Amino acid sequence: MVKLAGAIAETFIAEYSPEEFLRRISDPFWFQALSCVLGFDWHSSGTTTVTCGALKEAINPRAEEFGVAVAGGKGKVSRKAPLEIRKFGSEFGIDSAKLEYASRMAAKVDSAAVQDGHQLYHHILIMTGKSKWAVVQQGLHAAPTGESTADGIVGGTARRYHWLSDDVHSFAEEPHEGILGDAKVNRVLDMTAGASMESRKTAVDLICDNPAHLKGDWARLSSPKDQTLLEDWSGAGAEVRKFPHLEMPRNVDWEAMKRLYDFQPRDYERIIAEKGIGPATVRALALISELIYGAAPSWKDPMKYTFAVGGKDGVPYPVDRRTMDRTTEIMRKGIENAKLGERDKMDAVKRLRRIVPSEQW
Repeated sequence: MVKLAGAIAETFIAEYSPEEFLRRISDPFWFQALSCVLGFDWHSSGTTTVTCGALKEAINPRAEEFGVAVAGGKGKVSRKAPLEIRKFGSEFGIDSAKLEYASRMAAKVDSAAVQDGHQLYHHILIMTGKSKWAVVQQGLHAAPTGESTADGIVGGTARRYHWLSDDVHSFAEEPHEGILGDAKVNRVLDMTAGASMESRKTAVDLICDNPAHLKGDWARLSSPKDQTLLEDWSGAGAEVRKFPHLEMPRNVDWEAMKRLYDFQPRDYERIIAEKGIGPATVRALALISELIYGAAPSWKDPMKYTFAVGGKDGVPYPVDRRTMDRTTEIMRKGIENAKLGERDKMDAVKRLRRIVPSEQW
């Protein structure tokens, strides 16, 4: 898998560019096809972690030659992303600060601003020598594996998030290239949606106002007694009892709120970027905006693509190791010839499909 992943990446970068390689990686369909070509699991969560791992192992030893480097990974390795970004930034001769910020914000948004019940456990950032980047990260539904939840999702299922620097104009508004998962969640707080614009603006106003006012709003909506009183004039209490997803979080980081008030943020991205602002605080701001000030956020699941769930080990067919090795060797020779200036040899790489049996594609 490592050899084939490296050969495909090298061929593609030589034929197009490192930046075009990032664009393809950020395309959910292209990434999924690459995973299948490499011959791992058939549309399972492992396609993400193993495909990214194979790319990282194949590319990083020759990062400068590729013009691309991969930072992060699965579990504890994901937390090494900032150090690895700094390392490759130094090798490429670029300032890595913006890349580190992009890595941190992508993870923060998909764990706090998009609350779909999936906890991130995998994160990679692929960077180029021109400071372009793509992020691929994945989360698992928090419920026990195989257990159905109230929102209709089976616990243990995965969801993958794709990002591309060229298309991220704001980390707080419609930043994803795509989100894939097994099934849609009934209700998802999506503060990045275009429909959440007024909620984001209200949250900024709430932060910039006296924190005591915000704390009072939170307390009123957190108390069953006060919810009953609110019902007399706004119906907020009835809404909270009718829709469990509108229940106010019990804990809010008021120290982080105070820091933001002192800073007076101009936009919602700055709120998300603040240390200590997590899912509970984001949710509290969204609910206060909706129940008291009428600025409702989006509760629609932003997942755009889904794939069938299949088994491992030979489904839909066993991996043809001989064909994989042969394909790798042919691609390697194509690259070597291309480096000698024999561009016509690259056409042979494009005809690889004729060599591999049709059922393998």
